[in-house]
This record gives sequence, C-alpha cells and structure tokens, in this order.
Amino acid sequence: MIVMGIDPGYATVGFGAVSYDRGKFSVLEYGAVKTDPALPFPKRLFEIHQDILSLIDHFKPDAIAVEELFFNTNVKTAIEVGHARGVIVLAITEKGYPLFEYTPLQVKQSVVGYGRAEKRQVMEMTKVLLGLSKIPKPDDAADALAIAVCHAHTAMSRLNG
Repeated sequence: MIVMGIDPGYATVGFGAVSYDRGKFSVLEYGAVKTDPALPFPKRLFEIHQDILSLIDHFKPDAIAVEELFFNTNVKTAIEVGHARGVIVLAITEKGYPLFEYTPLQVKQSVVGYGRAEKRQVMEMTKVLLGLSKIPKPDDAADALAIAVCHAHTAMSRLNG
C-alpha cells in the first residue's frame, strides 16, 4: 500500500510518501511545497493546488492522509491554513483518491503511543519507524511522514480488527 501524507500550510506544505507492506515501511520520497510570500494569496493557493495534483500523479497512492487543523492562537493564520487545506482537499477529490483525516492527537497516538507526546518525540519515532538515519527536514515533511505512518497503522488495524 502506498500512502501519501500531507501536512497543510500556505507557506510550506509538507508531503511524504511511504510504501507499507506486511508491517514494514519504505520511504518513497518526502519534501515540501513552498510558496513565495511575495505572491498574492490566491496565487499561492493556486500553486499549492497545482503542486498537490502533480504529487498525486507522481506517487499514485492508494490513500492520502491529511492532518486536520488545530489552532489555539492566531485566527488569521488558522483561516489562511484552512484555505490552503481546502485546495489540498479539492486536489485530492478532483483526482478521485480516498482522503483520510487525522487530528494531531491521533497522529501522536499512532506514532508514539501517547497522544500528548512532544513534537520532538514524534519526529524521532517517525525516523525510527521509517528506518531513516536522521529526522527528515523540513519539519513539515517529517510531520507529513508521521501522518502517512498514522494512516498505515490505522488502515491495518481496521483490516485486522
């Protein structure tokens, strides 16, 4: 099963693609889609949409997992990230791929085994689970890989449960 994880944002969108077979992970690729802050916001959203379409075409995943938004401070940032998440969901839906959504708590629980884990713990455990020599950079890409791991674990527990 190929799973693509996406960590939404408007300046940086993290992505990661993993293959999961019989309990073993292989990292296919990870990185970030970055938008130019000098561009008008609608143009940045358009670029995110186009880049996500291209990534989906490249990986042809069996499933795509996207983190749900959680904000408790900056409302303006939350709205802008919400817009970016919307164009990401639109791209996935346009391509007809299954979309799975997970809260940060669900990702932490799946990857670390503790829903209140610190970000550093999640990144370290993602590195271990994926057999990587170092924590992926940027952080958004590491988060996207953690989201993909979460979905793979969740999908397998649904099949075995």
